[in-house]
Amino acid sequence: MAGIKLKAGLEIHQQLNTNKLFCNCPSVLRKDKPDYKIKRKLHLVAGEEGVVDVAAKFEAEKEREFEYEGYYDNCCLVELDEEPPHLINQEALKIAIQISLLLNCEIIPYTQIMRKTVIDGSNVSGFQRTVLIAKNGWVEIGKKKIGIESVCLEEDAARIISQKKNKIIYRLDRLGIPLIEIATKPEISSPEEAKEVALKIGEVLRACDVKRGIGTIRQDLNMSVCVDGEWGRRIEIKGVQEPRLIEKTIKLERERQIKLIKKKKSEAEVRKANEDGTTSFLRPLPGKARMYPETDLPLLHISRELINEAKRELPKLKSEIKKELK
Repeated sequence: MAGIKLKAGLEIHQQLNTNKLFCNCPSVLRKDKPDYKIKRKLHLVAGEEGVVDVAAKFEAEKEREFEYEGYYDNCCLVELDEEPPHLINQEALKIAIQISLLLNCEIIPYTQIMRKTVIDGSNVSGFQRTVLIAKNGWVEIGKKKIGIESVCLEEDAARIISQKKNKIIYRLDRLGIPLIEIATKPEISSPEEAKEVALKIGEVLRACDVKRGIGTIRQDLNMSVCVDGEWGRRIEIKGVQEPRLIEKTIKLERERQIKLIKKKKSEAEVRKANEDGTTSFLRPLPGKARMYPETDLPLLHISRELINEAKRELPKLKSEIKKELK
């Protein structure tokens, strides 16, 4: 398309096949009747720089009540935010290091566990714990390298059981499951490239000890469109689950953005991916104002010994195995 440019990046979230990240509870989802229920209301807090995040403020204004369902055998006081988090799960950390190495990333030897303000109810505490593990990697598709901006290890959120206008019921069994977050640099320039990158990263993840099945992996898409030299605002699209839908979603959102840019109405926002490839508004786009340090945990040291151990047990990709068999 003459005069039209696309700049996109992917965020891929994958559950790891270990116990929870900051306690010893098993990472098991259940369907039977919960053992207990609690109710909470969450309050807005400023980030590290003393600024309130716009997306968090948007959620706080809804003034919702949250109800949480839990089980005695896979939800403890850590999930209820009544006990400080335990030290980070070393098994999950090693898997995160292996994924980082397979993505050609630089491991960060000393790193700070952070709190990310989330007050939509999906975290009882009002924040999600996340830690930057590695940066500056790449994946190769054809003859082109797409940069990997960061690899983070974080807690998965509680899952929604039912939702009404002013009340949401969550289940705590998913809260705290280790989640790897891989963010590419905004170097994807076509819908076809986006699909290829997603499949390549998926191959890396499947080579490691990750969970399988519906709901264990989630893909988000960030994109901007340029029309005749004028760039529109960044759009984050949540839940582009199927690789086959990535191309269609980008193409439809590109058309929507072209119309908005021409009308000078492009806004930075978070949108939901629909099953037909269209998107719908969720909330304003969050920024760095929602981040602040975790005060209950020490600085995380990723030792040379742990990195070497991860290297010794590094799995092979399916594509590498196929080459060897040939």
